[in-house]
Amino acid sequence: MIRVLIADDQHLVRMGLRMLCESAGDVTVVGDAADGHRAVALAARLVPDVTLMDLRMPGLDGAAATERITAARPDARVLALTTFGDDDHLYPALAAGARGFLLKSAPPEELLDAIRRAAAGGTPFSQEVLGRLVERAVSARAETAPADLTPREREVLVLVAAGLSNQEIAARLHVGATTVKTHVAALLAKTGCPNRIRLAVFAVRAGLAPG
Repeated sequence: MIRVLIADDQHLVRMGLRMLCESAGDVTVVGDAADGHRAVALAARLVPDVTLMDLRMPGLDGAAATERITAARPDARVLALTTFGDDDHLYPALAAGARGFLLKSAPPEELLDAIRRAAAGGTPFSQEVLGRLVERAVSARAETAPADLTPREREVLVLVAAGLSNQEIAARLHVGATTVKTHVAALLAKTGCPNRIRLAVFAVRAGLAPG
């Protein structure tokens, strides 16, 4: 059973997310918080598998709460819930250790799938959100791809930027998921990116994937 903590300052949103999570047979909500301070306290006490984190909350916003949660528990899996108006919060949340980004308007099945992927160690993100991240990144400065990337690593990098999971990349390239995981690890090491989302942004900034 995947244990989820919900952090959102809107009561109706929290209740809606709770109902959605508990409609799935493999997900249960262990707590909910209306502000960042409460989210940090509950994350420490309940140790959820996944925390759904609203980025705009009073007192302590979602990015700051994410930073405190991941500082206390580096393996904590936080999924940031965003709207297009949250652009200014996306990079801080990413830097703070968020494992994925989803739009609040995402279809229910997409949200449940993201929770499952995050719990399994993945980094799910909405393509629209990634597009916003890339748009800002490209306007800042370009990246240069490492010269020692292999042709296969370049293929994997492009597919990571497209938002595909390891399993989906494996199916696309007709290789094992373990092989893809090895390539992704090599890409993270060669590019200096701390996580898969930064890697996707890097690919676009380096001109290896469409923005």
